[in-house]
Amino acid sequence: MKRSITVWAVLLIFISGMTLNGCKSVQNANSSQKGAGIGAAAGAALGALIGGKDNRAAGALIGAAVGGGAGAIIGHQMDEQAAEIETTMPGAEVVRSEEGIQLILDENADVRFEFNSSDLTSAAQSNLGKLVEIFDKYADTDILVIGHTDSDGSETYNQTLSEKRAASVVTFLTSKGVAASRLKSTGMGETQPRASNDTKEGKAQNRRVEFTITANEDMIEAAKEQAGEN
Repeated sequence: MKRSITVWAVLLIFISGMTLNGCKSVQNANSSQKGAGIGAAAGAALGALIGGKDNRAAGALIGAAVGGGAGAIIGHQMDEQAAEIETTMPGAEVVRSEEGIQLILDENADVRFEFNSSDLTSAAQSNLGKLVEIFDKYADTDILVIGHTDSDGSETYNQTLSEKRAASVVTFLTSKGVAASRLKSTGMGETQPRASNDTKEGKAQNRRVEFTITANEDMIEAAKEQAGEN
């Protein structure tokens, strides 16, 4: 399933107290405007609405927002990159938010690890390899890789496993030429499930790797210059 989160729609809910159902009527707004004009206080509220204050991916997206004309330019570039990822990896979930991209890879995208291990399967390596060309094309971005697990095993074990799996993805990407300076990894263990851990299907959704893709300083400065904001 592919989702698109329109910042202006969510922000409108926060400001005016509209119900979440009202958000659906404006979700088709031009997503290149997502980054234009999100203030610090509104951004904090938006982060809570997207995924909660402890959601590492949402927090990174909110924290990287530039706003203004530069933000709109960055948003347009992120739209293009997100579209290419969706075409290249149809099993992935791509979420456009503000001036960044949240990319969620689970078993639907055939990104798996060996059982009880941080080693990527050969199929996972092949699918991750498809992203390398896109990451190289949009080189002025930073990429945070976040590992998640299901609830099988202890919390301590799962936390360590999620960190190792995220680091394994970073190691693979750097081995394919993605600059290490663009990549960071972290793990959230079992603390942020997307589905119930009571079912096999739910656990499969929770065993995942997420990418948070945001503009680096070069992209930000170029966007500000293009927007006449320097």
